[in-house]
Amino acid sequence: MSLWKRIRYRIEAASVRLFAWFIPRLSRERCVRLANALGEIACRLDRRGRAVALANVECALGDSLSAEQRREVVRASYRNFARTMVDLFWAPALAFPENRRWLRIHYLTGCGEHIEGKGVVLLTLHFGNWEWASLSAPWMGHAAIAVAEEFKNPALAGIFRSLRETTGQTIIPQENSMMKMLRTVKRGGCTALLTDLTLRPQQASTVIRAFGLELCVSMLHAVLAHRAGALIVPGMCLPDTDGGATIHFLKPLKFNTDASLQQIAQTCWDHFEPHIRARPGLWLWPYKHFRYKPRGTTSEYPFYANESGAFEKLRRKELGA
Repeated sequence: MSLWKRIRYRIEAASVRLFAWFIPRLSRERCVRLANALGEIACRLDRRGRAVALANVECALGDSLSAEQRREVVRASYRNFARTMVDLFWAPALAFPENRRWLRIHYLTGCGEHIEGKGVVLLTLHFGNWEWASLSAPWMGHAAIAVAEEFKNPALAGIFRSLRETTGQTIIPQENSMMKMLRTVKRGGCTALLTDLTLRPQQASTVIRAFGLELCVSMLHAVLAHRAGALIVPGMCLPDTDGGATIHFLKPLKFNTDASLQQIAQTCWDHFEPHIRARPGLWLWPYKHFRYKPRGTTSEYPFYANESGAFEKLRRKELGA
């Protein structure tokens, strides 16, 4: 590692530690105001990300939105992302009894009866406040585990792990994570996963259809349901106007006994897409969701999408394309 990179990494880590010390000391009102301001600034300065977001919105939502409406969806997406990240840094404040009210948990009637004593996958996506959605699991009585995010700067990993374990969640390394999750749910434990995480075709991925296009996404949640009999419980943590957030847990999804991993993953996505269409500003549009496009497709894909031999091979296997 070069001297400059070591210095840069140390500055980054020191800045993040300062942020982690400062944010929990803010009131909820100031926390939300700061997040909205940071989101607006990021939207203005992040030219590449903004271009990705606009291309995603245009291809996914098409003519249903005007040009100005598409730009507003992108601005809202940046604000939501900033709110989610700032709220993650504010998470230590949730440990105080007077602050627990800011994260509310709502079960669809009968949901708790379905999951009692069974292995569970709490499934969400980059929609609303996904960080708080994961944090809520231990407060539901589930000692959840989640996979650690990889950082180029290793010093950041410990900071974010500490934040994500604030409520009692356990963060595990990516190495052998699938086996650890399988053992956990087989013992009746719980894990939290994102269903819209884009992977390379060579990884543990499958192809699903979303907004009339194709995504190459993780199939880990499908594996846990198929091999370990885990219940997949969808949830969404939506911001409230008072500065708090409410996580809505629905009844476990049902699948045919002979459903393939691809079909399970597709069913999970189909459950979430209408919610994104209803409130598009809460999804993470600056993310490169559509990295791969089918050869010879007539559908319009974002400018960054590319054809891939590995993707075509996976499509033929999963979709019979």
